[in-house]
Amino acid sequence: MKSYVIILVLLTFLCNRILAQNADKGYLYKIGIKDSVYSEILDENRDIWVHLPNGGKLNPNLKYPVVYILDGGVQLSALVAVYEYYWGNYLPKMILVGVSNQFNRTKDLTTSDIGNPNMKSGGAKHFAEFMEKELIPFVERKYPVTNYRTLIGHSYGGLFTINMLVNHPQSFRNYIAIDPSLDWDNQKFMNEAITRLKTQGFAGKSLFVSLASPLDRENENATIEEVLGNNSESSLVSRSKLLFIKAAEQVKENNHLNFLWKYYPDDIHATVPLPSMLEGMRWLFDWYQLKDANVYNNPETLPEVLERHITERAEVLSKHFGYPVPPADEEMLNMGGYMFLQTGQPEKAKLFFGLQVKYYPWSVNAFDSMADFYISQNDSKRAEESLRKAYELSGDIAFKKKIEQLKK
Repeated sequence: MKSYVIILVLLTFLCNRILAQNADKGYLYKIGIKDSVYSEILDENRDIWVHLPNGGKLNPNLKYPVVYILDGGVQLSALVAVYEYYWGNYLPKMILVGVSNQFNRTKDLTTSDIGNPNMKSGGAKHFAEFMEKELIPFVERKYPVTNYRTLIGHSYGGLFTINMLVNHPQSFRNYIAIDPSLDWDNQKFMNEAITRLKTQGFAGKSLFVSLASPLDRENENATIEEVLGNNSESSLVSRSKLLFIKAAEQVKENNHLNFLWKYYPDDIHATVPLPSMLEGMRWLFDWYQLKDANVYNNPETLPEVLERHITERAEVLSKHFGYPVPPADEEMLNMGGYMFLQTGQPEKAKLFFGLQVKYYPWSVNAFDSMADFYISQNDSKRAEESLRKAYELSGDIAFKKKIEQLKK
């Protein structure tokens, strides 16, 4: 019997189902529930947009990691596109929060006041306080999120993102700084950040920094080495980022910062967010990605080997998240069980249905599926036990009728 490409089939099915759930009359695709939080620190209402997994149909027994993205009114759609195509095998189910910076963007996100009477600036300290003391607690009270948080920012937002890493490291686990404006205020914050990289520890933190083209406004063919080797005004923007990147690379072994950067020569400042989010998110969650898919696909794999791989995956996920995490989404375990059952591998089917019951003990579907398995194996007693559990959880009379039918 040839290998079954189980994982690919399951992921494709799940992705298409979620996309279909997001569809609504008059829309091809909808993202982000609009919400707002009143801030005493900022003395205003601040809009946010919240994108929920499963098309918004959340299980009350589950909580999710959360991603905050600055300039949410502009950038959330790109993040949702990346997330919806890559969750499952590459990314966990997450709640995405877009934060508005529409009206006071420069003030919100810049780290020092440059004294320009026509432009308010230097409000990052207050905006950081708003995020830590008001926004994050608001989201955690209202939505089922965990304390595993990621922050994404572009341009001034990238500047703010690095500011949160070096000055407020307790708030987030992961950071994506997209083409950050580290030239701000004659590199004042850049120099402060480099000093903190050298003197602080960042164990458990991950930072992805991206760099867009051109490196030099007056010389499109300038190389990274050439930009680092001169002091021209035309290359100041890129050189500031490269100096920070160089410092981060030099000290990451000592400060334990998990660091990666990427130059996108074919993208400019305006287009670099999408590829940065794609590569940055996949890199941040590299440990989440399903390894050794051939072990699951190969019909020759013994059930005990499969169980060991699944158990090890649960341990890896729990280690990184910092709290117990199932090895797979419930739907994947469920469909995997049925697929193994249909392909004549009952021991593996029992394993997957059993794992669904173990990790999702509140799920009516888990016990209903377990009953289907026992029925297929002519084990009426155990099938009845599973159906009774499904009835206890749901109160659905259909399960009582199914038990009566089984007895007959």
